[in-house]
Amino acid sequence: MNIAVIGLGLIGGSFCKTIKRYTKHLCMGYDLYPEVTEQALKEGAIDRCISPQELQQADFIIVSLHPTQTVSFLQEHAKYIAPGTIVIDTCGVKESILDGVEAHLCEHRIKFVGCHPMAGREFSGFSYALDNLFDHASFIITPTAQTDPVAVEQVQAFAQELHFAKVVLSTPDEHDRVIAFTSQLAHVVSNAYVKSPVLGYQSGFSAGSFLDLTRVAKLNESMWTELFLMNRPSLLIELENLIRHLNEYQQALEQNDRERLKTLLRDGRILKEESLKRDQ
Repeated sequence: MNIAVIGLGLIGGSFCKTIKRYTKHLCMGYDLYPEVTEQALKEGAIDRCISPQELQQADFIIVSLHPTQTVSFLQEHAKYIAPGTIVIDTCGVKESILDGVEAHLCEHRIKFVGCHPMAGREFSGFSYALDNLFDHASFIITPTAQTDPVAVEQVQAFAQELHFAKVVLSTPDEHDRVIAFTSQLAHVVSNAYVKSPVLGYQSGFSAGSFLDLTRVAKLNESMWTELFLMNRPSLLIELENLIRHLNEYQQALEQNDRERLKTLLRDGRILKEESLKRDQ
């Protein structure tokens, strides 16, 4: 299979390296910055460079750009993609992407499948791409009524070929609602948490909990701004839930209410334990 990866940042670059590690597929690469494509070629992450005008050479295309770039790229370059080609994206929102490209790609008889690899690092760019980034990750597929079911099966098999630990089928709406909680809210909280004036004094006073909570504060603000705004309704609901619960802890502390504080902490512990049991 001839695979073209569009966008060779952390995720796209990791797709290239993983394809080369686990498969015999031909991997072609394109990045908005030519020097990145050349770096990927030099390191052996891709077999050759490709231009958007050469996309008809690909049987399978992975678009790994920022959300608005993904939409504009596919709208502009669909005319170069051969009918019947499978195209997937890697964006952390799904309804906005599908609204922007699905109908247009269907007109060109292109088999688009919305996807989201649940993997990442607190770094960005090809230099941080890994050939094992997806080994313990979930791969989410969000088919719609217009999605070719055979293409979904092929994408699922491809994810398994790349050693994703789990493939999850979801609707675009469910994806965006859950991701607002499991990913986007975590980035907001982490980014807000480090704005304490005490941050400058943490050296020597921090351990695992601090590192866990602050890891994703180091984010790509351009990409995450797009993701937050594209999923604004769901993220606002999760922020409202969090703020309400934080107010409960604040009130218990202000009122020196030992039993109320203990109950709040116990309830949180039980919810986490129940969640861990469901994941087993």
